Parts: sequence; structure tokens; C-alpha cells
Amino acid sequence: MNNEKIALLVDSGTDLPAKYLEQPNVFMVPLRIIYRDAQYRDRIDISTEEVTARLQEEIPSTSLPDGHELEKIIGEIRDAGFTHVITITISAGLSGTFNALRLMFQQEFPELTVAMLDTKNIGIGAGIQGIYACQLMAEGLSFATIVEKITASIPQTKVYFSVATLEYLQKGGRIGLVSAILGNALSLKPVISCNEEGIYYTVSKSRGLNKSRAKLISLVEAHIGQHRNFRIAVAHAGAHEAAEEAREILLQKYPGLNIEFAPISPALTVHTGPGLVGIAVQVLPD
Repeated sequence: MNNEKIALLVDSGTDLPAKYLEQPNVFMVPLRIIYRDAQYRDRIDISTEEVTARLQEEIPSTSLPDGHELEKIIGEIRDAGFTHVITITISAGLSGTFNALRLMFQQEFPELTVAMLDTKNIGIGAGIQGIYACQLMAEGLSFATIVEKITASIPQTKVYFSVATLEYLQKGGRIGLVSAILGNALSLKPVISCNEEGIYYTVSKSRGLNKSRAKLISLVEAHIGQHRNFRIAVAHAGAHEAAEEAREILLQKYPGLNIEFAPISPALTVHTGPGLVGIAVQVLPD
């Protein structure tokens, strides 16, 4: 166990808060954001605010991390002396990043011991697994134990998010066209999550954004139930005030809890548009 030097590798869509990315054993591969005249590396070359400001003039596309970028970053991990890599990605059901990384490790870096963990989640719902991994690594646990604990937590972790409009999910092909038109026409604001396969589904529909955001809180409470050991994180896209309000409500319900708070990544903002509030909740062993 003492010979293991463990690194954490995430993709930018996991929305791991910036303070964790600053740790020397944590690495990130960026998704790509593609405009007509330029490409950007997610969370590196472009910010959530910049994407939001440009959405009215152009909705860019997003893509997997560049293959050369994957090889470069994994090479940095190896060259820094890390022997074991815990790789945490957004759902393989929503992105090809998981498989791209898996193939890169297999074909180019067989000397590394790698655990590929599909969170079956997106955004801060995946990021909360990265936070958990950082905690377990800091505790000095073995690679096998860390992988076991994170794997066990995946079914116990949910993200719920509310969007101001279904337009961007529709244009990105993330939900059915009929659902988008119906929802916008009736001012229905769904709460969306990821199912056991890591695919988007509608948890509930509310008439109006305020009711939809209130529903997020009740869903988080229901997921926690009587458990005493859990983690919560709040994320948003251009909805800082509403997200902060949700965080304050949760702090009143669970005083003393450290609730992470961060914007979602620029790449995810492309698919949700401004006005998203998301809450991730992870139930851990009591």
C-alpha cells in the first residue's frame, strides 16, 4: 500500500470545484467547446459567464477531449511518478469521454494501474464523487479501498436540476423534441436527473420556475431520509442568487453541513442554458 502513489483524473464536465483541482494529485481533461470561428478547452480557455453571454448569438457544440490532450495529461500523471489513477467521469450514457479515456489508458499507458469509474451522473452529481475521492485520498487509504468506497457510493448519489428553458437541451439533442415543445408551451419546468443507466429523465414537472426549484429541495430531503452521513453540493449556470437561496435553505435544514457551491462548467452550460440550479446529494455509510 505504501508504494502506491495515487492520482485522481476527472473530466471537466464533472464540475469538480476549483479548489480540489489545485491539489497536486488531481488532474482534469477538458471537454471542447466549438464555435464557428474557434475552439476552446472547457474551464481553461473559456468561462461559464463567457458562454452564457454568447448564447444569444451562437449556440456552440461540444466535443470529447482532444486525443492529444488526453495523452499529454496522462503522460504528465505518469511522469510525476504516480502509479495508480482513479478516473472519474460524467455518465458514459451521456458522453464518450469515459470510453476515450479507457482506450487511451489501455493502448498507451499499460504501466499505470487504473480504475475507471462511471458516475452514471453529470455535473456536480459526478463532481461530488471527485470530492469524495479527494477526501479518501487525503485519509491515506489504499487504492483498492478508495475504489471500493466510491463504487459503492455511485447508486447512493443523485443530482437534481431545474432549467429555466428546455430550449438548449432540445437543441443539443439531450431530450425528446416533443417533450421540449410541450414543456415550453405549458410553462412546465421539469426537475431532471439521471437514471440508473446514467441517462436523463424527468423526475417531476412544476408550473413555474420557483416551484420547480422548491421541488429540488424536497427531492434532496427525500433522498437523505433518516441518514446521518451525507454530502450536498449546489451548482448553477447564471443563477447565482437562486442557487445561493437553495443553499441557505439547505443549511437551515442541515445546520453545520459544509455545502459545496460552484458554477457548472462552460460545456454543460451550452446544453442547459442560463438559469440552471442543480443540487447533488450523496448518502454515505452512517
